[in-house]
Amino acid sequence: MWEQYKKTIVSIQLVICVVTAGVFVWRPLWDLAALFFVTMQVAAVVGASWGHRLQSKVQRASGVSRRA
Repeated sequence: MWEQYKKTIVSIQLVICVVTAGVFVWRPLWDLAALFFVTMQVAAVVGASWGHRLQSKVQRASGVSRRA
């Protein structure tokens, strides 16, 4: 999963920061901005995990073995 996540970590973190700042500017409430931040961080990790799972399924189906 880490391999999948580190491919996009910089761009994802930048988007998360921009959205969090936008939410805070839109509604200057720290708890709302923090909720958006935490939700998007969790979603990024879940998305990387899902992407890794899908990639593994595709590789198994094509008969390509992945070495660590």
